[in-house]
Formats: sequence, C-alpha cells, structure tokens
Amino acid sequence: MPHTDSTAKPTACLVLADGTIFYGRGFGATGQTVAELVFNTAMTGYQEIMTDPSYAGQVVTFTFPHIGNTGVTPEDDETLDPVAAGMVVKWDPTEPSNWRATAELTEWLLSKGRIGIGGLDTRRLTRAIRQQGAPHVALAHDPDGNFDIEAMVAAARAWRGLEGLDLAKDVTCAQSYRWDEMRWAWPDGYTKRTGDGLRVVAIDFGAKRNILRCLASTGCDVTVLPATATAEDVLALNPEGVFLSNGPGDPAATGEYAVGMIKGVLAADIPVFGICLGHQMLALALGGKTIKMNHGHHGANHPVKDYDTNKVEITSMNHGFTVDAQTLPAGVRETHVSLFDGSNCGIAVDGKPVFSVQYHPEASPGPQDSYYLFERFAAAMKARRAA
Repeated sequence: MPHTDSTAKPTACLVLADGTIFYGRGFGATGQTVAELVFNTAMTGYQEIMTDPSYAGQVVTFTFPHIGNTGVTPEDDETLDPVAAGMVVKWDPTEPSNWRATAELTEWLLSKGRIGIGGLDTRRLTRAIRQQGAPHVALAHDPDGNFDIEAMVAAARAWRGLEGLDLAKDVTCAQSYRWDEMRWAWPDGYTKRTGDGLRVVAIDFGAKRNILRCLASTGCDVTVLPATATAEDVLALNPEGVFLSNGPGDPAATGEYAVGMIKGVLAADIPVFGICLGHQMLALALGGKTIKMNHGHHGANHPVKDYDTNKVEITSMNHGFTVDAQTLPAGVRETHVSLFDGSNCGIAVDGKPVFSVQYHPEASPGPQDSYYLFERFAAAMKARRAA
C-alpha cells in the first residue's frame, strides 16, 4: 500500500441517500454518478466485475482490500466497456505486478469514464449495506475537493432505483452476430472453434463474453440476438437450443417484452438454458414471480446445493432480484438453493430439457464446479438431434 497523507484534503466523496458521508481519495475519471451501492466479496476478478453488464446502475464496494494489484488487460473484459457506475476500495490501487497486465487500473478507469474512491472503511460500508439494504448513493471525484453535499444527497434520494427499471435494452447488442471464441487455455490463450456445431441462439440481455466462450467450448455454433428479439426471430434460425443470458435491472420490467418470446420458444419444445437474469426471465415465462432482495448476492464464494446430486458447488453470483420459489407452478421444480439464505438458485421443467441457474457457472470460482451445466445443455441438444 503506498504512503498517503492522511491530512490531505479529500478528493472524492460517497454520499448515501440517508445523509451518511464517506470521504476518500479519488482515482479514475472525475465528475459525479448516481447509482445503487452493492458490495462484492470476490478476491480476484475486479476487471471482470466492472465490465459485467449485470452491474449496470450500480457502484461496487470491494470487500477485498488489494484491488488493482494485477492491473488490467483487454483479454479480461466481459464486455467492451465498463458497465458498473463506479468502484469503492479500502486501499488506493497499487502499481500492478502481473505478466498479463497491459495497463494500470487507475488509468483504465480514467480512459473508460468510471469513478473510483479509495481510503474508505469498507467494512463499515458493507455492514451498512447488509443491515439497511442496498442504498442509493452519489459518488463524486473532484481533484480540488469541492463537493456540494446537499446536492449529492438530493441526487441520491431522487434516483429512481432498479425496481421497475429495464436495463437490458441499454446493454444488449445492437444487432445479431456470430460467436466462435473459446475459453482461455495455456499456452495459446483464446482460440477459435472450427467445424460444424450445435446451433444455439443466445439472447443477449447483457451477456458476459465468458459465457459465450463456454458455449463455444462445449461445441456450440452460437448466434447472438438482441434482448428485443421475438420468438419468430429466434425460431427462424432453426436453433437446436436457446440460451438466455445474464443482465441487469428488474426482470419484471424486461419481461414485459421478453416473456412472450420465451413462451414462444418453449412451445417449440427445444432445449433452453438460462443464467442469472435469463434464469429469472425463464421463471417468469413459466408462471413464477421475482422479488427484490435486501442487498443481493455479489461474490465468488457462494455455496449452492444441487438437490439432484446433493453436492455443494462454490459459485460466483451477482444479482439483486431472486425467483420466489413459492410461486413456481406445478411441473417446475427447484433444483438449486443458496446455503447462505435459502433463496432459489435453479429451476427445471419436469420431463423437458429446460433449466436455469441464478449463479454464474462460467466464472468457475470452484474452480470449475458448475461447468457441467454447459455440458448438460449440449447433451440435451445432442439427444434431441439423435431422436
């Protein structure tokens, strides 16, 4: 940790809607942003977190203090640009020490227009989030240390929040595209899939690149469609399977246009696999409901029990809404559950190759506890092809 002058004037400020103020040292871009504040407990992967489209509309507090020590590299971006509104850290980012690093975190944030604040008591902040729920905040960085606190409090209180907000339209792709890049592997890094594959249509509600890589690595020929695609758009590509991606915002809001598409796909009786927001969207299409969580699940150490095998997986999670398992209709069963709070983490349709999980199997914190889900999806498509 570099030496910092504790008497220096603060250059960044985080203000909660209840009026609580945190002063610190700013880095990255200057200016102000308003968002929901969450915390993430992962010890690695800060670049993947900042570029995960599921974090749209959120400032992320990192509970692990060593953020920035491995630098950044374009290879680790989950999407082209950072989507999280800003970041909060305990210690100021240090000079990177990693052979893959191509830039420092601070200069990367500056180039991407994202604000960072360091020097905060992140334990106190995390406790506040757990006890009070994810608050609305205003985060500002000014090298001169000039902050209009009253205006920042007002901005945080005026922010509408994520409930009822459809953010998938903001992060989805503008047009259809093909994906053939596979997972990173030593010594070649990312390689391309070749030859014929299982025809998969992936609906992009805010898809992470590594999910698409896992599909390609499992033998899938992936075509990505925007979140607003219709069932007719999907089925016109004659898919052998349909994937519903992760994404941000309130699933009920996105479901206003996506649920109809999913119902049309389900009627075609082809394998369907969903992750995160895709899991929630599938539940809505099947007749279930979703609810907002107090502070959500954000981290890479979440234990999940698989009811089918009685095994426990260590998973990566990032969600502020959850499927209410009590609302699942007959014929839809709960397959996975969080061992932290008992919330739903997976569903499946009885007798059909239709399933989804709340967590992120592509993130592999276990390190690969959940990769079998991609293989299960591929096996379901192969079985249908052979039938």
